[in-house]
Amino acid sequence: MFRALLLACALTVSAVCASAQDLQSVLQEDPALYNKPSRGTTADAVEALLASGAYDVATFLERWQGKEVWQHDDGRFVYVTDSDPYTLIDIDTGEEIGTADKGELTQIKPNAGVRGVIGSALVRFQLSDPDPARRIAALDAINRDGSAEHLEPLAASLEGETDPDIAARKERLLSLLTARFGDTTEARVEAINSLAEGVSLDSRAALNQILTTRSSVAAEVPEGTNVARIRKVDDTFTVDAAYAELASAGLAPTTVSDADVKSALTAHIVDGEVAGVPVAQMNDPAARIRAYQSLVDAGQAAPFVPPADREAAVKAHIFFDAYVEPDAAVTDAAYAAMRDVDLKVSAMQTADIALDAVSLASIYFLAAIGLAITFGVMGVINMAHGEFIMMGAYTGYVVQQVIPDYTVSIIVALPLAFCVTFAAGVAMERLVIRHLYKRPLETLLATFGISIALQQIAKNIFGTQARPLTSPGWLDGALVFNDVVSISYIRIAIFVLALIFLALILFVLKRTRLGLEVRAVTQNPGMAASMGINPDRINMLTFGLGSGIAGIAGVAIGLYAKVTSEMGADYIVQSFMTVVVGGVGNVWGTLAGASLIGFLQKGIEWFNPSNTLAAQTYMILFIIIFIQFRPKGIVALKGRAAGN
Repeated sequence: MFRALLLACALTVSAVCASAQDLQSVLQEDPALYNKPSRGTTADAVEALLASGAYDVATFLERWQGKEVWQHDDGRFVYVTDSDPYTLIDIDTGEEIGTADKGELTQIKPNAGVRGVIGSALVRFQLSDPDPARRIAALDAINRDGSAEHLEPLAASLEGETDPDIAARKERLLSLLTARFGDTTEARVEAINSLAEGVSLDSRAALNQILTTRSSVAAEVPEGTNVARIRKVDDTFTVDAAYAELASAGLAPTTVSDADVKSALTAHIVDGEVAGVPVAQMNDPAARIRAYQSLVDAGQAAPFVPPADREAAVKAHIFFDAYVEPDAAVTDAAYAAMRDVDLKVSAMQTADIALDAVSLASIYFLAAIGLAITFGVMGVINMAHGEFIMMGAYTGYVVQQVIPDYTVSIIVALPLAFCVTFAAGVAMERLVIRHLYKRPLETLLATFGISIALQQIAKNIFGTQARPLTSPGWLDGALVFNDVVSISYIRIAIFVLALIFLALILFVLKRTRLGLEVRAVTQNPGMAASMGINPDRINMLTFGLGSGIAGIAGVAIGLYAKVTSEMGADYIVQSFMTVVVGGVGNVWGTLAGASLIGFLQKGIEWFNPSNTLAAQTYMILFIIIFIQFRPKGIVALKGRAAGN
């Protein structure tokens, strides 16, 4: 029995070896297929190679595609190495078989179309290549230009796939190809239904390809046509457009437009008449047609089909859009799947806008939280608040010039920006603001002048060009949920920073002595002073705290936006709106105001995405109307502070 088994194995191996040909023999059967290939003949050449069972066909295809195959004058196909004289390499064994001068060799140079056909054939081998990178490259190639020929090798490669990520991608690609090129209606419908479960771009592309239509016209809809819709003649599809389509299809004689008729009549006015018809009668359509027909009969104008005849011809035909895909069951399934996908895409787009709105709200909150202290708590209208944001951003830029490690530089820049802007805020309060309490108009003018001065100082130091504030590498890219919803890591970091500052400000104001004293001075400075609190000192520290927080916000915003001397002006208006709309003197109100403005702006931009200026204008109008009905903001103060 053992001898019988050995004999059977030997016979099997012999049969396989006998059936396989060497590459050179296959190529010599029709050399013109390989040395003078065309896009049309290359498919036959590749099929001959695959059917031959020759060893290492994949290597030959790769080298043929890469223009690395040569033909000797004696007809042999070879690979070559070195320079003239070239070393010849046997295409079957890979061994050296001699040398030849350049004049004895002809390089095979397939054009781009031929290389594309070869590349499609190579995919069959690459799908099961031991190198994962080559398998991924093959999947990319199929994804770009998949065809029915890829179904079988793709399905066969799934069985031996060891990488779970590549296996999932193969299954996904197999569903896409099956939906378009499957052998049976049932298989295609099942694959289409699986595509309806996601919102990926490739799924929508595959469904759109299945639902591709062509406009047609006929006296009767041909039997077996998969009709997508019947087109009715109306305001959007006029009689003239319908007749032009009839004429293009050869179903009606060509005609001229009304404008052409008018031009021809005008050009043939002689002595106040056109072809014997007085010009005064040209307001009558029948007279115009009669005159134009006379010009046609005289060979002076192109043929004209009267409106009544055109309308009759249009009514005698059916205008319809037909699916390119003939199977109605497949297109019905694709239409239902596309409808489900569109609903999911709409929901995902809403979620994406909501994430953008949350991100924008966190930026506005960071920009406004310092102003909520200086303006909301102290009542100081600080028009230079935006410049403190700018100072913080430039502090981050300077730190990055000294510390090249972006992660370390950001960690250093955050507290340093706080210190710099805290000191600037204290100096501004001591030198200017303290002399202007209870004089809001003069405070506004003074701080506006300071803001202009700070902008000019920044221009003198850093120039007018935008400076880069580079985020660390771990903040590159985005968190991608699917092909519709994603959010950048920088925005996530800003959102987290906003939450940290919300907690920090609440802690300082509610749980520390400084916060207690700030609230006491805000509500009743005289009573606070009688209890031993120094109002001047508290005002100085409060203004410095608000300015320092603006500096930290500047570092965070600089990672996301451009760092220029005017960057503060981009946020001062939104900051004041955030504080006023949310409720003056209330941290929770600032959060509510930032959320309202962020969501409102993104919502308006969704209706008019090409015009952000209009979105901001509508937002300001809405806020003006909102304040008329709720002048104290979303979260209004209660008690004595509200009265103040």
